[in-house]
Amino acid sequence: MIGHALGTQGYVCLPAASGGVSWTANGRPEATLFTKVFGEAVQIITHFLSPVENPNGIGPNPPRFGDATWQSSFDSSRVWAQKQHFITAGTDQSCPNTGSIDCLLLEVIGSDEGPAGGKTLTKTTFIQRLNTKGGSAPTTSCLSQSEIGKQILVPYSADYVFFQTEE
Repeated sequence: MIGHALGTQGYVCLPAASGGVSWTANGRPEATLFTKVFGEAVQIITHFLSPVENPNGIGPNPPRFGDATWQSSFDSSRVWAQKQHFITAGTDQSCPNTGSIDCLLLEVIGSDEGPAGGKTLTKTTFIQRLNTKGGSAPTTSCLSQSEIGKQILVPYSADYVFFQTEE
């Protein structure tokens, strides 16, 4: 399954190890994924952060407070995933936009059926984020100690590809 995402990546201005300040991703991705049906955009998945349910043993134990989550707009099935590999934006044809957030290969660390038993996403094993545009931390703020704690949401778009192991 492939979806085109429109969303935001969150950042918070924090003290840096070097003594200054810098933007740190605060783990708050939020996006809506769409696909085209007869030329019209149809929402298929929502992407956000939530606690992992039904961990599969691949992720950390105990699970983190929250991980990247994708939920089907059709049957509410969900998967959680963590970064396995990345491509720096602008260094590969699958991730061509310099200055954007990285492209990722994510491995599923948990899944859950929808409340009525829906399984649209539950067989997903890997997710790729490709063709990212935007979403990187700004360079025009978080320049002084007075900005510590400031938060910002940066718009981005990307293509997400959902893979499943064949049975």
